[in-house]
Amino acid sequence: MPPRSPLPPRDGLNAVWLRTPDRGREPVAWTTMGEWLRWRLPERVDVTAMLAAGRIVDATGTALTDHDPYRPHTFVWFYRDLRDEAPVPGTLHVLHRDERLVVVDKPPFLATIPRGRHVKESVVVRLRDQLGLPELSPVHRLDRITSGVLVLTTERRWRGPYQLLFQHRQARKVYRALAPVDPDLALPTTVTNHLVKRRGSFQVEVVPDARPNAITRIALVSRHGEHGIYRLEPLTGRTHQLRAHLYGLGIPIVGDPVYPEVLDVDLDDFRHPLQLLASELAFTDPVDGAERRFVSDRALPLRAEE
Repeated sequence: MPPRSPLPPRDGLNAVWLRTPDRGREPVAWTTMGEWLRWRLPERVDVTAMLAAGRIVDATGTALTDHDPYRPHTFVWFYRDLRDEAPVPGTLHVLHRDERLVVVDKPPFLATIPRGRHVKESVVVRLRDQLGLPELSPVHRLDRITSGVLVLTTERRWRGPYQLLFQHRQARKVYRALAPVDPDLALPTTVTNHLVKRRGSFQVEVVPDARPNAITRIALVSRHGEHGIYRLEPLTGRTHQLRAHLYGLGIPIVGDPVYPEVLDVDLDDFRHPLQLLASELAFTDPVDGAERRFVSDRALPLRAEE
């Protein structure tokens, strides 16, 4: 891990850090820090201009120059240049806030963490700036197109106990999904199988006869014409587990761009939200032993603008 950044968060986003290799492990013989930075960073990054503008600094906050001698095992920081991002519609509701936790009700299409093409339009960047919490960090996953309850810790010192809680599957999760009704499908049911997400594939696949690694309890709560609202209780947390399990039953979730088929949907197309909601989350607090339960204010069918 790097030392604390000499650059403060900007607009809710931490500066990027890089480290030169240890002495003797350099794959190339660099003579200056500028040479190493041009080797290390993608071609689309104008390292020469950034160095000339004093935008890359060392651990003391001193700006590097193009001709500074190369130094092994040295950390440097800089602010990344961000693309223009389409504002994600919908409201990011804060359901709860205390000394250790911030719990939000995430709208569809808003990324949890800054990644790839979604940086400013993410829960973490929005809330770090809005709430003045530079160390705010999520302790579990919620896909960009999934809505609902998401738990974050306010400071780095609280992250470990809550992350372990989720890693050890001690949090009780309930989801709701809007999907077709099959009158021949016997419900409630429990789907148990082995799911694998292979590199380069958008969909997960079921591996027959392999040891189960994905378990979901599924019940039909109510009917609305040809569709119904389903209560989903995942007992495991595999990638795309809920979406793949409903698809496997022949009732794929409404608005799913991956199941039953992968659709070519622009990342900035917010017209058709996935009708999957992380509706309830409960756990025993690992710090003080209190029973915690949080419930989404949203209801199916979901609308992007809400």
